[in-house]
Amino acid sequence: MLTDNAFISRRGCLGLMAGTAAGLALGPMAAGRAAAQGLRTINVIMPLPRSANFYPLIAGEALGYFEKEGIKVNLLPSSTTVPYVAFVQNGQAELAMLDAPQTFQSVQAGIPIKVVYEAMQRAPEGIAVSADSPIKSVEQLKGTTVGLVSDRDRTTLAIALDTAGITIDEVKTVVVGEAGPTLANAFRKQTVSAIAGAVPDWLSLQANGMKIRLITPPEVADTPANSFVVNGGKLDELRQPLVGFFRAWSKGMQVGKVDVEALAAMCRKAVPEEWENATFGREFLDASIPMNYSVTPKLGDLQPEVWKRVQGPMVKLGELQKEIDPASFLDRSLIDPANDFSREQVAADVAAWKAKSM
Repeated sequence: MLTDNAFISRRGCLGLMAGTAAGLALGPMAAGRAAAQGLRTINVIMPLPRSANFYPLIAGEALGYFEKEGIKVNLLPSSTTVPYVAFVQNGQAELAMLDAPQTFQSVQAGIPIKVVYEAMQRAPEGIAVSADSPIKSVEQLKGTTVGLVSDRDRTTLAIALDTAGITIDEVKTVVVGEAGPTLANAFRKQTVSAIAGAVPDWLSLQANGMKIRLITPPEVADTPANSFVVNGGKLDELRQPLVGFFRAWSKGMQVGKVDVEALAAMCRKAVPEEWENATFGREFLDASIPMNYSVTPKLGDLQPEVWKRVQGPMVKLGELQKEIDPASFLDRSLIDPANDFSREQVAADVAAWKAKSM
């Protein structure tokens, strides 16, 4: 039986994560193997090792899309205390995956990055209430006690409340922690009216017998949750391999729309530790697919209007000094070639893989 999400960290990342030094130590060996195969190694820094949470990578590798593009993906996992943007600054990574606040902070600090592909256009963070709660929207949280899975969820709650004209000072907050039983008891004992957390927390609550309902405002949910950034000064130099990387990633993303059963089999093979409990593994994948699949017609496309919209509340809350023109850090020159593939061919590839591997 599932008990809690102790082995899953925030934003759906695996808790058992290699440190920065260990991740970098793998780089030369991986690069050597790739060179021997005639592949170009793309070093990527993102919040976790391979996981269903970012299934496009798993599907793209399972179907050979990265290899066909001449690409070998080498992940450089890092602890959250290390700014990912530093890796693209110093050349240790060609790509870094940043959330919106990290992106804004980097641009605000004068770091010459370019956002080139939106990997997740829906935020995993949100606000949940118990399924039988009379609360239907964040407006009704005023004057109540709201639980935070961790201190960093205070920002999510503040932005959500701001959409209803409520300040964070008009609610009482308490950190309830990440353990599933503790989260469930907070609802059962009615010590909190709602909980600000993320997808792994919702899975943990459900695993502990608590049915929930999300009341996350669209302004919070529909944000560029995770995007790939590149050193702006190296974009032209890296253009060809990056086109290959993002075309393979886009094809892998499409698999989530083609055949979820086949995708589940790919994930079980690639990351069996996430499937030790089959129910959890499938629920985790099912929750990850809508976060990964783009809402824009072109996969991974950039949304200047969204990047502009999310800045207002961040400035008001002091998370950002002033608003930044999205045109100064968005570069969509890779989007069209990243979408230059046949979705019908992806479906055929999945069918062929399924016939051979399932």
